[in-house]
Amino acid sequence: MTAQLIDGNALSRQLRTEVSERVATLRAQGHTPGLAVVLVGDNPASQVYVRNKVKACHDTGMHSVLEQYPASMTEAELLARVDALNNDPTIHGILVQLPLPAHIDAHKVIEAISPAKDVDGFHVASAGALMVGQPGFWPCTPYGCMKMLESIGYDLRGKHAVVIGRSNIVGKPMAMMLLQQDATVTVCHSRTADLKAQTLQADVIVAAVGKRNVLTADMVKPGAVVLDVGMNRNDAGKLCGDVDFDGVKDVAGYITPVPGGVGPMTITMLMVNTLESAERALA
Repeated sequence: MTAQLIDGNALSRQLRTEVSERVATLRAQGHTPGLAVVLVGDNPASQVYVRNKVKACHDTGMHSVLEQYPASMTEAELLARVDALNNDPTIHGILVQLPLPAHIDAHKVIEAISPAKDVDGFHVASAGALMVGQPGFWPCTPYGCMKMLESIGYDLRGKHAVVIGRSNIVGKPMAMMLLQQDATVTVCHSRTADLKAQTLQADVIVAAVGKRNVLTADMVKPGAVVLDVGMNRNDAGKLCGDVDFDGVKDVAGYITPVPGGVGPMTITMLMVNTLESAERALA
């Protein structure tokens, strides 16, 4: 058996087309959704991510503002910029690119963003809303994973989902989203005693630890759905995920590739969140 690929690029294009249509409707009414992206320092990877986010805004017809500052920017200066953006009616989403320089408290900065503009879904208010099932912004990567499951018509009710990773950005919110869809969820991590015993029971596995080959073919139940959130490099320098793709694809029912799987969905869901923020502001 060879797993069916869940093509993140194709699904992303489809969703962005839908976003563009909704943006066009708002613009016809005189309203343009706006995203502000703040970058402090010159981290090369962050610069790439930021460029991709700004390009996605332009491609879908949104307004975007890119604010770049030197690594010497103080915490107080950054907090002042966030406050100004909170009060800017043309901005519906605020994203402060992580990581920040060591002298800036990232948690304090994230908490300074208005929950109404927290399109990354990292604010404590957003996490709380997800926890109790209230409207709020879902973190973009696990949100993208849920859209991928939806795209294959997968019914999570009563299924056993195993999430490998417990980060605030992916693992924990992923578990909450799966629970909301009536899955039975197990969260595994670096201290899990027997990871294989857990994953062999899983109908759905989400691998999100940033470690190559954390999931191999002998750890997967035949027919399981495998979502690979990892982003690593192999010995040849080629992009790869957390899953041993070549081995697991012969056991799983569905699998996401790296690249071209979950990655494109993350920025797409950022666009969705920004659009929804603008729509809420006008409601």
